Amino acid sequence: MPNFQKAIKILEFNKIRAMLAESAVTEGAKALAMEIEPEADVFSVRRKQLQTSDAKRLYDEKGMPPFGDIKDITSSLERCEKGAALNTVELLRIAELLCSARRLQEYIDSNKRFDTMLDESFYLLSQNKALEDRIRKIIITADMIADDASPALSDIRRKIKNTNNKIKETLSKYTGGAYSKYLQENIVTQRDGRYVVPVKVEHKNEIKGLVHDTSSSGATLFIEPMQVVEANNTLRELESAEKFEIEKILASLSADCAKFSYELRCDYLQITELALIFARAALAVKMDARSPSINEDGEFTLIRAKHPLLDPKKAVPINVSVGGKYDTLVVTGPNTGGKTVTLKTLGLFALMVQSGLHVPLYEESTVCIFDKILCDIGDEQSIEQSLSTFSAHMVNIVDIVAQAGEGSLVLFDELGSGTDPVEGAALAVSVLEKIREKGALCAATTHYAELKVYALDTEGVCNASCEFDVETLRPTYRLITGTPGKSNAFAISRKLGLPEEIIERATEYVSGDNKRFEYVIEKLEATRIEMERERDKARALKAEYENFKRTAEKKMQQRLEESERQVEKAEAKAAAMIASARASSDFVFRELEKVKKQRDSEKLSEGLEAAREKVRRELRRADDKTNPVIDRGDSTYKLPRKLKKGDLVHIVNIDRDGIVAEEPKGDGNVSVRIGQMITKTKEKNLMLVGDGAITVTTKEKKQLSHSDFSRSVSSGFKPELDLRGMNGEDAWVQVDKYLDDALLSGIRIVTLIHGKGTGKLKAALKPFLQRDKRVKTFREGMYGEGDGGVTIVELK
Repeated sequence: MPNFQKAIKILEFNKIRAMLAESAVTEGAKALAMEIEPEADVFSVRRKQLQTSDAKRLYDEKGMPPFGDIKDITSSLERCEKGAALNTVELLRIAELLCSARRLQEYIDSNKRFDTMLDESFYLLSQNKALEDRIRKIIITADMIADDASPALSDIRRKIKNTNNKIKETLSKYTGGAYSKYLQENIVTQRDGRYVVPVKVEHKNEIKGLVHDTSSSGATLFIEPMQVVEANNTLRELESAEKFEIEKILASLSADCAKFSYELRCDYLQITELALIFARAALAVKMDARSPSINEDGEFTLIRAKHPLLDPKKAVPINVSVGGKYDTLVVTGPNTGGKTVTLKTLGLFALMVQSGLHVPLYEESTVCIFDKILCDIGDEQSIEQSLSTFSAHMVNIVDIVAQAGEGSLVLFDELGSGTDPVEGAALAVSVLEKIREKGALCAATTHYAELKVYALDTEGVCNASCEFDVETLRPTYRLITGTPGKSNAFAISRKLGLPEEIIERATEYVSGDNKRFEYVIEKLEATRIEMERERDKARALKAEYENFKRTAEKKMQQRLEESERQVEKAEAKAAAMIASARASSDFVFRELEKVKKQRDSEKLSEGLEAAREKVRRELRRADDKTNPVIDRGDSTYKLPRKLKKGDLVHIVNIDRDGIVAEEPKGDGNVSVRIGQMITKTKEKNLMLVGDGAITVTTKEKKQLSHSDFSRSVSSGFKPELDLRGMNGEDAWVQVDKYLDDALLSGIRIVTLIHGKGTGKLKAALKPFLQRDKRVKTFREGMYGEGDGGVTIVELK
């Protein structure tokens, strides 16, 4: 099993354990929380991450499960298995365990809206209501057994009560009669479980009986009168019998528990494990943490990660990555600028993820699993201090180099520091090369310019820097990947008021190579800022284009589907019209043939042929219009001239008019604008509107642009619909129209707000959504989306 103990200490993972223990609600879970260990098996880590995610969903939906105040009963079960009788406290703990198991199963079954991988753990809990009720009935409190625990106990306690009353009645003659003058006080008390009266020492011979005690002053004797000696003896016998009967009852209960010891032990372990999982979920909610994706490609990328031990309101999120394109990251920057925090964030997040904990970052982050996390950071105690000597550092580095290998994460803080800068830089470069040769991922902080140059010149090694604001003389704590940190010593000194002549003289002492290097870094920084600006603009344009493309494609699909429906409706009518026209034309032809036979002249014959061709052409045009095809290559229609941008055309296969959007390229395809959409079609599929080319005016283009989209959704469409307060039928009427509007507006995912309440409205909408062909999938809202009060619908 991998040993992460040193990394746990250096990276302060024990503080995370303590935070987890605070979130746990049972003693057993608190103890497990302080002992959690990272795992190096990918399957186990993924399973634990899914458990935490499912627990968080249940926690958000139903709150913390009713674990109750369960205690560790394993030692009690071992004793009862050996035949020992358990005491009342132990038995009450077993009853509490059984009660918790029953209530936990009720918790998972109540208002069940989704399945989780924790369901099996809940259902594996054993219920034993009979044993639970018997314990509760017999043991009222830890020091009280019910009178009706057994018939014998009930009889004994009745006799004890009667005997007590008899003794008190007898002794009342002493406290209220002639003997009262011999008493120190007119009371009845007990000594060694026997009733006595306090007699003045000078009158001890006046009351015959047994002396049981003397006061500290010697002035009082506690005497048991002979008249109650026999009754006191009887009372002692009854009390012994009561104690024996109680032991029998407890032994019987213990024997019953022993019969179910396996189930009880499993229940305790299962509940403790569930309590730990829900502690992880509660901590995730507290830290606003999420589960990153887990890869097996050796990439460890954290996006908007916040160190969990820093104040979340002040902590600056960082983007940091190692693995993938580069296996080594060299971080430079000013002191207290966040370099060490970056290293600790990398290492601590790896430990947390591999322990099944969620971490505060964006879900787009991806991590790999390490079998070793090797650190040389500061004095191994805190982020703020760095007190280690060069020798101490070197002892750690020797050990790290020996252990590192594939699957290892190596973290060096101020690598090579504490000695001569030239030798230290050379050692640092050599150590990094050795770590890379062994296949480990590595991140190191440094002030050495030589390491910056090494990172620039070496493939697979990347520079990163912690920003510093010279104007405010404060670090921004932002990590910039790809650019080495620039030295700000002169700028800071100038800002603090150091005379300019001193700064100029210091500049002269800096070597030319160093000056050029700093100049290059300055240029790189300027280029980086400009590239980031351009990248943000490009991302915005890309998002805008993709949104427009999705909208256009959906609208085009809708128009095509609508066209097909309209064509289907018109086909029957059109076919009937054509049949009628054919019948009429055949009749005319027959009549004309008769005329021709009667008057056989050449001129009349030519006229009849022309008329016949005209009728046939009209029939073909009507038939083509009612039976469109994509490729009109066999049509007799020919374009009178070449198409050009702005021509008004008729698209035959969808029976729509449009405008040529751009000059045809001669490949047979033409871009045509229909309303707000642009589609490509074959040139053979187009007909010019009118006798020749018609260039449409701006006004006509605007009219055409809106003619096919008169039903388009307004730009004020909202991706959520509030249905609260409606009944099922009324709500669906609203949802039905809303889904149409969503499809026309190009919105693919919408939110239906129905509230939590009794759940009736949500249940009423579910069958409608299941049957609706426009709906691809739908699900309940998650944490941050509205939880169970909303339904998220994805449209086709």
